[in-house]
Amino acid sequence: LLLDEPTASLSPQEAERLFDVVRRLTARDTCVVFVSHKLEEVFAICDTVTVLRDGRSVLESSPLADHTHDDVVNLMVGRAHTATEMRPRTPDRTAAPVLALDGISTADGHQDISLQVRPGEIVGLYGLVGAGRSELVKAVLGLDRVTGGEIRVHGEPARIASPRQALHEFGIGYLTENRKEEGVFLEQPIHRNITVTVWKKLARALGFVSAAEERNVAQDLVDRLGIRVSGLEQNAGELSGGNQQKVSLAKWLAADTRLLIVDEPTVGVDVRTKHGFHELLSELARGGLPILLISSDLTEMITLADRVLVMADHRIRGEVDNDRDYERMSGRIIRIIHDRALSAVTAEKEAE
Repeated sequence: LLLDEPTASLSPQEAERLFDVVRRLTARDTCVVFVSHKLEEVFAICDTVTVLRDGRSVLESSPLADHTHDDVVNLMVGRAHTATEMRPRTPDRTAAPVLALDGISTADGHQDISLQVRPGEIVGLYGLVGAGRSELVKAVLGLDRVTGGEIRVHGEPARIASPRQALHEFGIGYLTENRKEEGVFLEQPIHRNITVTVWKKLARALGFVSAAEERNVAQDLVDRLGIRVSGLEQNAGELSGGNQQKVSLAKWLAADTRLLIVDEPTVGVDVRTKHGFHELLSELARGGLPILLISSDLTEMITLADRVLVMADHRIRGEVDNDRDYERMSGRIIRIIHDRALSAVTAEKEAE
């Protein structure tokens, strides 16, 4: 039985039921080849592991018990890799914030949300499913109604009605978590995907877009971001998930975005591509770009964020400065979430 990324569209509960079926099959001497970039699944279900990198095998049918998670990551990436190895950044904590939320409430249920993102800083929003992270960002972008508080961009009050206005008036780019439906035009060529945010800038007399300038802009970003393409005319739908995500990012960089919001930026990409994307975001921040990062991947959050704001029940419940110590950071973050859950249970019992 050959299973190729079988859990891509499954919930965690559905994936576990699938694993139970696979275990029953192997117990009956069925041979299963399990293809996945999700290492936690590989370690949960497999007996041996083969690692491919750049189309070549770098490890063949080796007992999984002989390897740690980091061993496999190192083989996939091609060099020693740790979760917190990004080159250090030192954002200026005294700089005026590019984005500031002051006591924001929304129609979706957020209450008294305050945060600031400064130049060159990556601020993380972390929380469990249902915490309200993505919904908060959508309210900032005008996709949900803000019912109280104030949004300020570069120190000025901002009333944002749409992502289009967010980009063209305030310089805010939004890398969505759903790249296939909201991030790229799958049936359009790469050069058009990248330049869609700057057509007005590239337009000449009578509104015609200069094809040469469009390709120059697109090629520059393809080279800069290391996007693997056969040519600028290739449709975005033919690219891997990681390269599609880079194309989606490229369109915001083409527009000289002054604030970047990224929502689950590496969902569905392999470990090596994820590592490259982390380096890319870190370099953008090092160049002064402020980034608001939403991720449910705790390792990713600790790798990238300078500060982590922990959300639960549509509120910010705590803030953790990143000291690059994974064990200490993860413990503090999980403790905030656990304490909030415990408080909620206690409140329910008292109400009864």
